[in-house]
Amino acid sequence: MSTDAVESPTYFVHPLADVQTSQIGAHSKIWQFCVVLAGARIGRNCNICSHGFIENQVVIGDDVTVKNGVYLYDGITLEDQVFIGPNATFTNDKTPRSKVYPEAFPTTLVKRGASIGGGAVILPGVTIGEYAMIGAGAVVTRDVPAHATVVGNPARLHAQG
Repeated sequence: MSTDAVESPTYFVHPLADVQTSQIGAHSKIWQFCVVLAGARIGRNCNICSHGFIENQVVIGDDVTVKNGVYLYDGITLEDQVFIGPNATFTNDKTPRSKVYPEAFPTTLVKRGASIGGGAVILPGVTIGEYAMIGAGAVVTRDVPAHATVVGNPARLHAQG
């Protein structure tokens, strides 16, 4: 799929994207300079903007928007209707070392309807609750409750609705 645009009856892949998975839902769009590995699963009506990377053990639900410059590594799940702002950073190793890998990557879960602002950093193994709002530039070091708004470094509760 990396040399020609794929405009199937179900989804679109830009000709400058390298998409190795066929697990892409109807009406989803993957834009230029994205790499999506073979094991990744992308739901229906998603928009994966340019300059992104999605590893094998990533699950993306329906109606998800992933803005430019976002990399999703093994162990990350985005449920339905999640918004990921530009250049949000996800990590998946609590003690990274070159060429030293954990037996299993921590699971990071972003629940239904949550929004993550641009430039936010999400550390591994956290759960972001339903409809939570992560402020731009926040550094999320622990779980965020449903309907909460967190801001700052480290991210702290600003409001809960």
